[in-house]
Amino acid sequence: MERPQLAFGYNPPTGNRQIERVDPSTFAADLDRVLSVAAPSFESLWVSDHFMTEDRFRLECWTQLTWIAARFPGPLLGTIVMANSYRHPPLLAKMAASLQYLSGGRFILGYGAGWAEDEYRAYGYDFPSARTRIAQMVEGIEVIRALWTGGPVSYEGQHYRLTDALAVPVPQPTPPIMIGGDGERVTLRAVAEHADWWNAMSRPMDVLRRKVTALEAHCSAVGRDPASIVRTITFVAFLDADGPAARRAAGTRLQGEVVAFAGDPAALVGHLAALAELGFAHVQLVFPGFPGTADMELFLERVRPEFA
Repeated sequence: MERPQLAFGYNPPTGNRQIERVDPSTFAADLDRVLSVAAPSFESLWVSDHFMTEDRFRLECWTQLTWIAARFPGPLLGTIVMANSYRHPPLLAKMAASLQYLSGGRFILGYGAGWAEDEYRAYGYDFPSARTRIAQMVEGIEVIRALWTGGPVSYEGQHYRLTDALAVPVPQPTPPIMIGGDGERVTLRAVAEHADWWNAMSRPMDVLRRKVTALEAHCSAVGRDPASIVRTITFVAFLDADGPAARRAAGTRLQGEVVAFAGDPAALVGHLAALAELGFAHVQLVFPGFPGTADMELFLERVRPEFA
C-alpha cells in the first residue's frame, strides 16, 4: 500500500530533559556526532526554548540553533517553540532575519505564548494570564512580520511600540511562522488567523482529532482554507525492535494529556499513517536514546522509507 508522504524533523536536546540525562563534559561532541547522523536524513532540525528545568544543565535555544546552522548546512532550522516573552519581538525579528541571511533561507520561526511559570519567575519575567500571553504573542507576530518588510515601521499596540524602526536585511524568503499549542478557544484561533504552520502537542488520537476539528472550525470562521496551514506534531518516540521493551522504557509517559509513542517500527508506521490521515505533514521527533543513535537509526532504516 502506498503511504502518504511525510517530512521529518529531529529535535535534539539542549541539555538535560526529563527523558535524557547528558554529560556536560561531552555534550558538545555528543551533539555533533548525533546531528551528523540526523542532518543528512531529516528535512529539519529543531531546538527547544527553555533556560532551566530543575536546575539541570541546559543551553540557550538561539545560541545552539546558530551553532547547528553553521555546522550543518542542509536541513531546515526551527525553534520549537520560542516563548514570546523571553525576547523582545523587535529584537527577535532582527535575530531571525540575520539567521535567515546567514543560513541561506532555511529558518522557520516556531513561536508560542510561553507556559513555564517557574522559569518565568526565576528569570524575572512577568507571568500574566494565558489570555494576555497569547495577546502578547499575537502582537509580537504582527511586529515581527512588519519588521521583516525592512521598514521604517511604526507600531502602536497594547504591549509593543515601534517608531520608524528599520530592519535590514529583509529575510529572503520570509520565514514561516509556526505557532505551538492547542488551546481550543484562543490559541487555535490565533493559529487560524496568524500562523503559516501549526505545531500540535502529542495527544491521544481522539483528543488530537478534536483539536484538528477545532482548528478547522476557526479557519472557517475567519475565511481561511485550513489546508493553507502546515500541520506539524512533535512527540517522543520510544522505538525498539522489541515493542514490549519500548513500552517498558516509556513507562508512565504513555498516559496523561501529553503522550509519547512506544513500540516497534511497524507500530510507528501505523501511528504516523494515522497522523497523516489527520492532515499532519511534518513530524518532529525526539529520540530518548541520546547520546546513542540506535533508536534513530532503527527509524531511518525501517520507518522512514515507508513515507519517502
